[in-house]
Amino acid sequence: MERKSIDENFRRKPTGAAVMRSDLTDALYRAFFEEWAEHGYTGLSLERVAARAGAGKAAIYRRWPSKLAIASEAVEKLGLALTDVSDRGGLTEELEAYLLMMRRALRHRLVRRILPDLYAEGARSNELAPLLAKFAGARRGAGVAMIERAISRGELRHNIDRELALDLVPSVLYWRMIILKRRVTREQIGRQVKALVAALKAS
Repeated sequence: MERKSIDENFRRKPTGAAVMRSDLTDALYRAFFEEWAEHGYTGLSLERVAARAGAGKAAIYRRWPSKLAIASEAVEKLGLALTDVSDRGGLTEELEAYLLMMRRALRHRLVRRILPDLYAEGARSNELAPLLAKFAGARRGAGVAMIERAISRGELRHNIDRELALDLVPSVLYWRMIILKRRVTREQIGRQVKALVAALKAS
C-alpha cells in the first residue's frame, strides 16, 4: 500500500471523539512544521505552535514532553512520506520512482525550508543528532531495500559499496532543488536515473 502524501497526512476528517484527538495531533504537527519553516528550529515557539493549531499549550505537553520530542515525531512522520518505495521489478524503475517521490516531497513549501535548517542546526548543536540519525536511517533503510533487491535480481554486484550507493542516489536531486533552488523536470529525472544506474553498476 502506498503512503499518503505529506498534505494528505494532515487532512483526516474527524468522525468521533477519538478521531478528534488524532485530528488535533495532526493540526499540531502542521502548526509545528509551519512555525519551523518560518522561524527555524532555534526560534520555534511552542506557544505559537499551539495558538496556530487553535489549542492551548497544554495540548502539546499532553503529547510531547519537549520541543525536541515533537520535532522527532514530526520528522519521523515526514521521513516516512519521503521514503516509501515499493518493488517495481527493476532498478531503473525503482530509482525513477524514488527520485520522483523525492521531487514531490522537496517541492513542498515547508519541506524546502525545514530540511536545510534541520541539517544546519545539526551542524551547530548536538541536540538534533538523534533526530537526524532517525531521519537518515529511515531514508537509507528504504535505499538499502532497493539496492538489495537489485542485487538479488543480478542487476548489481553483491559486493557493491552500499554506503556509497546510498550517498549517490539522492545527492544530485537534493543539490539541484534545495541548494541551487532549481526546477527539476521528469526528463531530467530520467537522465539522473541513467547516470545513477551506470554509477551503481561501476561502483
